[in-house]
Amino acid sequence: MTHTLHTIRDWLRYAVSRFENSDIFYGHGTDNSYDEAVWLVMSTLHLPHDTLENFLDARLTTEESQHLATLIEKRVTEHTPTAYLVNEAWLRGYKFYVDERVIVPRSFIAELLENGLQPWVEFPEMVESAADICTGSGCLGVLLAEAFPNAHIDVVDISPDAIDVCNINIGRYGLEHQVQAVQSDMFTALKGRKYDVIISNPPYVDAPSMAELPAEYRKEPQLALGSGIAGLDHTHTLLTQATEYLNDGGILVVEIGHNRDALHEAYPDLPFTWLDTSGGDQFVFMLTKEDLLEAGLHAE
Repeated sequence: MTHTLHTIRDWLRYAVSRFENSDIFYGHGTDNSYDEAVWLVMSTLHLPHDTLENFLDARLTTEESQHLATLIEKRVTEHTPTAYLVNEAWLRGYKFYVDERVIVPRSFIAELLENGLQPWVEFPEMVESAADICTGSGCLGVLLAEAFPNAHIDVVDISPDAIDVCNINIGRYGLEHQVQAVQSDMFTALKGRKYDVIISNPPYVDAPSMAELPAEYRKEPQLALGSGIAGLDHTHTLLTQATEYLNDGGILVVEIGHNRDALHEAYPDLPFTWLDTSGGDQFVFMLTKEDLLEAGLHAE
């Protein structure tokens, strides 16, 4: 019956109704049917989201209507995240290319980079090198380049597909001179490199949670989500190997999801500094190289 829908207003109403009458899961950029519909409709039509009021009564072409109907159907029946349907995701006002080769960007670390990780980094302009480990789409690497304009940035991921997506985003922001995508299993291909700042939003979903993920999250690369029974396998690697790759005075910033209690249990002597984000102070920690060394954490 979509042939009776003519304007953007019509299609928004239809999309919201379909979403409300479905069991789709939100969480890849929106948390409700209306915002999801606006994102899907406006991005499909290549219109800025903040111009919605100007175009509500604009009519779609037949080709546009057919394409939009297909995408709405995929969102509802296949549970494909909107980010994959329109090949875009937003993080702190930055738009990134994404597809099924990478997880949809979402990280509290993005908030912390808006002020250059201050006060933990006193002079952002003096940071000369930084790395994002398990980078996915490279989004945090782009934000690192914005926060630390004088730094060389390495964005690192084990997946060659993710590296391809990284290079798309690096190119779109014209950062080829500053940001390098490196295919590596964590630190293995980084021998000899040193950084003032290492950040990571690694896989951290524990095994029980992996088994209960909504269908939308199952569309994402599972390699980028799960991290062992307790969800800490990648974090263990970061904590035990980071000192080899941090300059003196360097810092490690890691997002760990809901694993704070398990992390404290595993490392009772580590002086974690938990950073305030919009989600609270439970999800991102910071440690200095010296913190790690004093706790005896270093590569064998």
